[in-house]
Amino acid sequence: MSSTHVMKVSSNGQVSIPAETRARWKADRVVVVDLGDRVVLRPLPPEPVAELQGKYRGRGPSSERARRQAQTDDAARERRR
Repeated sequence: MSSTHVMKVSSNGQVSIPAETRARWKADRVVVVDLGDRVVLRPLPPEPVAELQGKYRGRGPSSERARRQAQTDDAARERRR
């Protein structure tokens, strides 16, 4: 589902989000992301940190493994000095 709306930015920098879009996303806060060639509004969940818990589980090294690797790298740098 995609829709396009042309909105005017007020002198205070405000933009109204169309009612149908607000209803679809059910968000009362948004994040404004400046991507250089465009601006993106993303709905912010009520509990953003809670939304991320477990999202990346199983991807990449565990925090313990990453910590051990960082310590190994630091020790190797120290030995080279």
